[in-house]
Amino acid sequence: MGGDGKLLRLLCSKKTLLYPREQGLRWLIGSPLFLPSFNVVSSFRCLHYLPSDPCSPNFTKEADDIRTLLIRGFDIVGALLINNGDMEFNARKAAEASCKMRSYLSVNAEHHDIIGAAADLNSDSIQFFKYEMGNFKNVESFSTISYETDPEKLVWEKGCLTRCELALKFPIYSPGNIASDMEDMFSSLIDLTVADLKDPCAAFLVEGPSVTSNETSASIVLHGFELDFSRSISENVWLTSNHMESDAKDLACSQFFSNNKSLSFSSLRENADVIWITMLSNRSRNVSKSVAPVAEYFPAEPASCVYSNLKLDVLCYSSKECPIASLISKLVVPGLIDQLLTMKNLISPSLSASHPQLKPYHFLPLGILHPITAIYELRYGENEVGQSEIRRSLHSRLGLPLDRPLLRIASALMFGTKANNIIRNDYPYLKNVHTQIPMSGVSEGIVSLVDGSYEYYHYLLDGIDDNGWGCAYRSLQTIISWFRLQRYASIEVPSHREIQQALVDIGDKEPSFVGSREWIGAIELGFVLDKLLGVSCKIMNLRSGAELPEKCRELAKHFESQGTPVMIGGGVLAYTLLGVDYNETSGDCAFLILDPHYTGNDDLKKIVNGGWCGWKKPVDSKGRSFFLKDKFYNLLLPQRPNMV
Repeated sequence: MGGDGKLLRLLCSKKTLLYPREQGLRWLIGSPLFLPSFNVVSSFRCLHYLPSDPCSPNFTKEADDIRTLLIRGFDIVGALLINNGDMEFNARKAAEASCKMRSYLSVNAEHHDIIGAAADLNSDSIQFFKYEMGNFKNVESFSTISYETDPEKLVWEKGCLTRCELALKFPIYSPGNIASDMEDMFSSLIDLTVADLKDPCAAFLVEGPSVTSNETSASIVLHGFELDFSRSISENVWLTSNHMESDAKDLACSQFFSNNKSLSFSSLRENADVIWITMLSNRSRNVSKSVAPVAEYFPAEPASCVYSNLKLDVLCYSSKECPIASLISKLVVPGLIDQLLTMKNLISPSLSASHPQLKPYHFLPLGILHPITAIYELRYGENEVGQSEIRRSLHSRLGLPLDRPLLRIASALMFGTKANNIIRNDYPYLKNVHTQIPMSGVSEGIVSLVDGSYEYYHYLLDGIDDNGWGCAYRSLQTIISWFRLQRYASIEVPSHREIQQALVDIGDKEPSFVGSREWIGAIELGFVLDKLLGVSCKIMNLRSGAELPEKCRELAKHFESQGTPVMIGGGVLAYTLLGVDYNETSGDCAFLILDPHYTGNDDLKKIVNGGWCGWKKPVDSKGRSFFLKDKFYNLLLPQRPNMV
């Protein structure tokens, strides 16, 4: 897309670009085809360097990683070098590296300028320069550098996603099970498949996302002979927008979304609407030339057969103005080829000895504006050392924290179904009800809150009558839902009976406890979290409810470092603590309480207005104490697991 050549739009913060502050390169990621140039949407940290120079990338290894990670529609548009020394010299070195990386990635250069940037190890300033591709003596400074205030809107208001899945099964025959012969056969089959992806007989079924019952979802079939693999996307967009062509293949992506609906960035992690591409092979089309059938004879000899099953899954980003035929020829098919060749390189060395089970997954981690793709080996499970190291490397490249499971399979994107199918809602309970409540009333206090999503469990939920005895069970269910929604656990939230059974299994309770209406407290909750999730907890003991305000500083530290919900048990009542608001100077404080004693239906307005989720002062305006002075209190502080 066009734009002001003197304006650089930064859609990620300076802090993100410079994290971690250490010597090295950052690849700058943008979408020059679909967003106003010049733009930087995100940055990937360079991990592979030559031994002789800590600032010179190993381009082969870097290209292999980024080819998998970066979805089509986004490209490397430049690089940032963090190093001491002359800034313009370092920026030029960064630009040269990014230009070389683009050639390794076979990026089709429809634009001719590259961004080179430099930052000093001891300074927060970044200098950006514009270089002409291949002519690094021609350098200009950007007149305006704009940090976008609403980057999500810029990327997704007129953007869309396209997904193509393709399952392949390769029979590999080899005399004598000779490894080199099997690799050669596998390589030949991959080459044939690559050719088939561009075959004129190939067919691509294009379907929009699911729609309501009174709407019609667009769908068309395009054939390989209708695709132009040589014409650029920008040229096709111009022809379509100026009505120079009007065939079905020139339909824009917007035609596949109902009412030209914008894709919501906030909904991407929950259920992303995509255009679906299904590849078919049509060998029954009429041919103009008749030929006689031919049979060939090959003498039989003993051979072994190995089947290699590959599941390709490619995600692409484009503007809604992009013609669907161009999207297939310039993004989807090249993406399938890249993924196929990547899997070939991963499988070939071990083909005769084992059968790797590779599967791509797509993620949208917090702090990153666009999806990324990772290919995981499924044979050994996610906790296998090698798989953990792969995720740790991805976290390091993307600047993600090394103690959060952001790239586990449970965190992979959920996609809306194809037209006329039903979208399943995995989480039917109310979530994050505290986001709708008013302020606490603490003057100049510092608010520390739960970090992440949770579900609200309360009396009578799911048709279970636990009124009068189940409040601690409900608090535990809310806490477990937090671990589940943050992808630390994949188990279902346990029922009362399952919680009781866990306590019997560890020997804390007698078998007769299962099915009873007996209360449990903070200690038992800690046992269950350890048993079911492997989560450790800290216990805070108080002799009186009047001591709670003295613990505000410690509780604030918990929410800032751990971010997990806290269970409060005192007397015969249990609550879930979601945060504190604390003025350290005056001592004024309030506690954000989620009350499991609510017995109504899941009406958010009723819950908030009734105070079932809200800020509670230790002593209210009428002099009533929320926490009882004559009762002991135990607080259960679950600890966030340190894992990727």
